[in-house]
Amino acid sequence: MTPTQAARSLRVLVYSDDCETRAQVIGALGTRPSQSIPELSFIEVATAPMVFAQLDAGVVDAVIADGEASPAGGMGIAKQMKDELDPSPPVLVLLGRADDRWLAEWSRADAVAPLPVDPLGLPQAFVQMVEKRRNV
Repeated sequence: MTPTQAARSLRVLVYSDDCETRAQVIGALGTRPSQSIPELSFIEVATAPMVFAQLDAGVVDAVIADGEASPAGGMGIAKQMKDELDPSPPVLVLLGRADDRWLAEWSRADAVAPLPVDPLGLPQAFVQMVEKRRNV
């Protein structure tokens, strides 16, 4: 990793049709949830087409997708990303129900966290996901 890459922030796309959910995700993560990963910058999007526009532009390092978003849910977004992008950035899906974990596995999400946003659990799950991807 070059010094420039080390200094660059990790660009996190936060997808939800609910602006409050996006704000809660960003508030829970802050700019540096762990010293083991770079500082975070955020790209907020409310629609699936904008998710893929940002991914196509190559400006996304990780994705947090609201599994309860409508009309396109985060699990469908994760599945489409994993099917169509190689490599795909790591994606964490926010689940409204713990019973939906099997759907998150189907979508090939790299991590999950509960909704409503858990201000302690979300950063932990996100950092673990990013660290795992960086060590692969």
